[in-house]
Amino acid sequence: NTAMAAQMTDAHRRFLQILMSNGIIEGSEARKLHQHCCETDKVYYAHDKLDDFISTINSHLQPFFMQIRKGISEDDGRAHYALVNLAETEVTKMASDYTETELELFRKTMDLIILSENGFASSTDILNLADQLKTKKMKKKEAEQVLKVFVEDKWLSEKNGEYTLHTRCLIEMEQYILNNYQDVARKCNICHSLAIQSQVCESCGIRMHLPCVRKYFRGQTEPRCPKCNDLW
Repeated sequence: NTAMAAQMTDAHRRFLQILMSNGIIEGSEARKLHQHCCETDKVYYAHDKLDDFISTINSHLQPFFMQIRKGISEDDGRAHYALVNLAETEVTKMASDYTETELELFRKTMDLIILSENGFASSTDILNLADQLKTKKMKKKEAEQVLKVFVEDKWLSEKNGEYTLHTRCLIEMEQYILNNYQDVARKCNICHSLAIQSQVCESCGIRMHLPCVRKYFRGQTEPRCPKCNDLW
């Protein structure tokens, strides 16, 4: 351990513990939590030093192959922080929490979402897969329950019967998805993180997150693709 690695204090431990129980927290929540932990444990608090505070925790998490990672919500472009297990790549992290059949449903749902045009899969399409599972066929009612659990556990999120990958899932599984869906998985041309819910350029095929599209084209009357210059 270098002299550089700052000490873990009770405030750092408290922050980590709360993040562990939530799995993921939104950026403004993380800032409030940072302040709360420092004040509760009487540790010096600097409002603009959240990233330093987190990298101190990360330097102590290294031997455990864990890391707090920052990621962006594809819905609104807001920052989120999630605790990621680096030793357990791919879906092994989920394997301890779900049955083989449930995991197969999740993988098939992930296929639908990633292979879709807009990053969503309808519940109808997902439920139609439930009785084609190799491990064991699932009744629709049962599959609906499982989907609900995936939403509660923040692997999927759902809007009006359409499912997409939760921000937590994107942060945790970005590498897995890029490795396993090499032909289709793309990064956003603007923020360079994985783009599932996104728009695609008709001409050259680059992808951009909707919040990134909004930011990038703000105030432009004729938005043009940042790569091939065709109309967006």
